[in-house]
Amino acid sequence: MDTPLYLFCALSGWLAFAYKLRDLRQDPANRVLRAMVYAFCSFAVAITLAVPPIARTVDQLTGLPNLARILSHGGVMSIAAHAELLLLFLAMPAERAAPRARLRLWASTAAFGVLAALWLTTLPMDPPVDLDIHDGDSPTVAVYMTIYLAVFVAYCADIARLCWRFARVSPRSWLRLGLRVTATGATFALVYCTSKACYLAAYRLGYQPVGEPEINSVLVTISALLMLVGMTVPTWGPRADAAAGWLARLRAWRRLGPLWRAVVAVQPHLVLDERAHRWPVALRDLDYALHRRITEIRDGRLALRPYIDERIGPVAAGLAAAAGLAPDRRMPVVEAALLAAGVRAARSRTPAARPDRTRPHSPVGGYLGEIHWLTRVATEFRRSPVVAGTLDRTVQFAPDTSTVTSAR
Repeated sequence: MDTPLYLFCALSGWLAFAYKLRDLRQDPANRVLRAMVYAFCSFAVAITLAVPPIARTVDQLTGLPNLARILSHGGVMSIAAHAELLLLFLAMPAERAAPRARLRLWASTAAFGVLAALWLTTLPMDPPVDLDIHDGDSPTVAVYMTIYLAVFVAYCADIARLCWRFARVSPRSWLRLGLRVTATGATFALVYCTSKACYLAAYRLGYQPVGEPEINSVLVTISALLMLVGMTVPTWGPRADAAAGWLARLRAWRRLGPLWRAVVAVQPHLVLDERAHRWPVALRDLDYALHRRITEIRDGRLALRPYIDERIGPVAAGLAAAAGLAPDRRMPVVEAALLAAGVRAARSRTPAARPDRTRPHSPVGGYLGEIHWLTRVATEFRRSPVVAGTLDRTVQFAPDTSTVTSAR
């Protein structure tokens, strides 16, 4: 079970490393990015060396037992150290963060030196031991694991504390989310350390508990993925928002199509650029295509005012109320009914006997508000039974019933 999980984590780590390395090449002086790239590189190396078949291969090729394990442990310590450096450079000016960063790097280097010395003392042991908790009855291995877990706990506790603190004051929503996810990942790492420590104590007391590889591989996977997502989400989160916004505008452009076609069919002179209503142009320059479609619908609404009888609005409002529609839905339904009736009357080229003099609804929210309003109107224009019922009830208002056909 641990092999596929570690492989998945390793692949995720290398992808995250490549993703942020590209950003670092564009901004090489950015210390936050540099710390993040080092953290992801350390993570990818550490998890790769923790994959059992890879670890065995490294040990066999070098003839040094546990070489892959100690390098993996060093990578884990480097991950935690650089993740904390990242937070330091985010939280305070570089001149204050730099001394603290150097202190943590020197402390991590010294701790790894002690671990390396302990590892060297295990090489001549017969029978050989693994630098893992199942050989915790060995005093050397017990000291090694205690130091490793203590350093890891210190870093993860600090990361979780700093992330939760900064998340409360960060003004950027995606950064707040990233800090919270990273803190959650660090918390799972603490659970992993606690599990390791409990198993180590059990082995020291002479017990032989089972399930440690499976439990801790799951904890490592959850912790690693949460921290990877948390540390990268402030970068790709806004891009995801932008992509979602683009897709929403594209859907709006498409949903406005039936309404636009109905309006310009009776007012063809309003179309200034036919290309803007074709898919290739919409995909290439969506805001231009959407702006043209909205503008032409709005211009068409004004041009249709002489053909809209003032009695149609109350009929549509009454049918909407009778249908039990919520108040916020009645306005777009009434507007859609007015447009449908105007299109119907404009086909005969005879103005209404009692033209509607009211001004069309002007939504709040600027451009985005206009998009939202007209897409609601377009949906009701195409689907609402109230619009169809209004056309049926108001056919007598049409100036020339012999030539009137349903707009639908």
